[in-house]
Amino acid sequence: MLVHLPGNRRAETVRNAIARKIQRLPQALVRTLTWDQGSEMGQHAQFTIDTGIEVYFCDPHSPWQRGTVENTNRLLRQYFPRGADYSPLSEQDLDLVADELNQRPRKTHHYRTPTEVLNDLIVATTP
Repeated sequence: MLVHLPGNRRAETVRNAIARKIQRLPQALVRTLTWDQGSEMGQHAQFTIDTGIEVYFCDPHSPWQRGTVENTNRLLRQYFPRGADYSPLSEQDLDLVADELNQRPRKTHHYRTPTEVLNDLIVATTP
């Protein structure tokens, strides 16, 4: 999932955008969120209160602790180069890119797509 941040990356904006987006997932799959040390998650405690989702932080300068996120960021650079102006992008634009990336097989999933893995998790957690 990609989150649209209209206009700024302030902690309140990030908190609200993630809380809104994460509601798309089945509740059984939403347990925790792991974040880096950026100031944009300065309202993590309020995020946990609002959503019931615990937030954990990686150690400083330890990107390997979020390997899948770092790999996804690398893939996103194919669509969104560093330094580009992202202001014209809409949430729908980001959803299209996320859908495309989620259809790409990943070695870490034994060459299954993230969508296939997610669908299996949904089936496994549905009573």
